[in-house]
Amino acid sequence: MPIIQIDARGLSCPEPVMKTKTACAQFTGDPIEVQVDTEVARDNCRRFAQHAGFTVTVSEGSNGEYTLGITR
Repeated sequence: MPIIQIDARGLSCPEPVMKTKTACAQFTGDPIEVQVDTEVARDNCRRFAQHAGFTVTVSEGSNGEYTLGITR
């Protein structure tokens, strides 16, 4: 299964959430992976996806970046 990757690093809110929203709206069953580099973007993207009915996992990289795995 291919993974849909979204690089939202360096973007200010609400841009990471808008990119996540677009990917979720086009969800075809493939996992979505969103990369962000702030806690605010991590929390906002996670809240949006969970509210939209998706399951979200969050992992933190060694460089302070976060990867959100979004599935249904």
